[in-house]
Amino acid sequence: MISVPRLYAIVDASCFSRTEDLAAFAEELVAGGCGLLQYRNKNGNARLMLEQARELRRRCRTGVSDPHGLRLIMNDRADLCMAAEFDGVHVGQDDLSPESVRRIIGPDRWLGVSTHNAGQLQEADRTSADYLAIGPVFSTSSKEKPDPVVGLEGVRQARSLTRKPLVAIGGITRANAASVIEAGADSAAVISDLIREPRKSAEEFLRILR
Repeated sequence: MISVPRLYAIVDASCFSRTEDLAAFAEELVAGGCGLLQYRNKNGNARLMLEQARELRRRCRTGVSDPHGLRLIMNDRADLCMAAEFDGVHVGQDDLSPESVRRIIGPDRWLGVSTHNAGQLQEADRTSADYLAIGPVFSTSSKEKPDPVVGLEGVRQARSLTRKPLVAIGGITRANAASVIEAGADSAAVISDLIREPRKSAEEFLRILR
């Protein structure tokens, strides 16, 4: 079974107007101690996404003492994961099925699946997914049409239903991050609360989540 880092940092392309800014942000997260980054781009075309993903990989792995200690996860796109030489794919409920993704990425890359209720989590638990995400735990502004908030009770329920690593996502900040770990999550996925001063923010999250 894999071990997912306590901080699951999401690099959302919609927060940046230039690839340079996105890559610099990711570099700062790595400098702050992040061991896993998910590249998320819901609106870009495949060419731009591949360009940005390759730039992320180049920038984040250059000068790192252990470049293979950093996991790069592609959101949604198994094909771009392979083309960009990323370490895994994360899919949602409306994306390619986990088993279809597994056939593309093979047995060694990580596969994560987003779930939003007990039924979805139990179904995902039966797949070859390496880890499961549950959320949104708190209200979030990072999605145009977010699923209903599951709260900390949703995290506790999810923990009781799977032995796979569990990532809590949705509205997680430094103020509430410890509570999702206490509720049973192995990792906290964060977008918005890393944007300002990413290196310092990552360091603070990692201190909180220890």
